[in-house]
Amino acid sequence: MHSFGYRANALLTFAVTILALMCAMASFSDNLNSPTPSAQVKVLNINWFQKQPNGNDEVSMTLNITADLQSLFTWNTKQVFVFVAAEYETPKNSLNQISLWDGIIPSKEHAKFWIHTSNKYRFIDQGSNLRGKEFNLTLHWHVMPKTGKMFADKIVMPGYRLPEEYR
Repeated sequence: MHSFGYRANALLTFAVTILALMCAMASFSDNLNSPTPSAQVKVLNINWFQKQPNGNDEVSMTLNITADLQSLFTWNTKQVFVFVAAEYETPKNSLNQISLWDGIIPSKEHAKFWIHTSNKYRFIDQGSNLRGKEFNLTLHWHVMPKTGKMFADKIVMPGYRLPEEYR
């Protein structure tokens, strides 16, 4: 006959194997979801645009952020991290990204929102590269699942331009 320890070991090994298999199937089933989020970000006002004493450009703006990210939520979604970034090119860098606002969406009920805000983080460029600069506003999101791999995506909204002169 087999001892108690041998039987407990076999049962525990079997249980852990079944649990790992269920987690893998759950993670795979999440890939069958094809989300269709929508978002719109509007610049309502450039509050101020100035050159700092150290020579860097700084911008403060008022934004309207409207988004419907409910389709990102499935039974396996723990939360969604969302942020709005200004993206532009300079002679030194092909891509500059500056986070303007961010938030954590804990549930599907909070995933449809409208926010009227100033940029939460400072929009500063190292140098005098922002005058008359065209930029995109991009809404990025990172879906954090309960089990499985995180995934990220974005919606790019082009066609914004900063003033030619400081205010």
